[in-house]
Amino acid sequence: MSIATTIEALVKEGINTEEFYLENESQMHSGPATESHYKLILISDDFLNKRAVQRHQSIYALLASLMNNPIHALALHLFTIEEWAGKEDKQLLSPKCLGGSK
Repeated sequence: MSIATTIEALVKEGINTEEFYLENESQMHSGPATESHYKLILISDDFLNKRAVQRHQSIYALLASLMNNPIHALALHLFTIEEWAGKEDKQLLSPKCLGGSK
């Protein structure tokens, strides 16, 4: 099973998802790993009344077995349904990788 498939299964098992977008961004980073850098955009009302750090902690808890190895970087963009509907710019960019030679 690919890392992306595992991420999707773990997240959807733990959070009610309205929309789920996962992008493998490993090709934008140096090193041999082809499944190490991801961007996750998740829309869920499970995030209602939760601060950004609490939202991130909930995802990290679900993916704890994958963090650090094989996942090196995970850009999280987490919204409630209402927040996402009101968001004009839905092109969410990940930060530049500061490691390696790229």
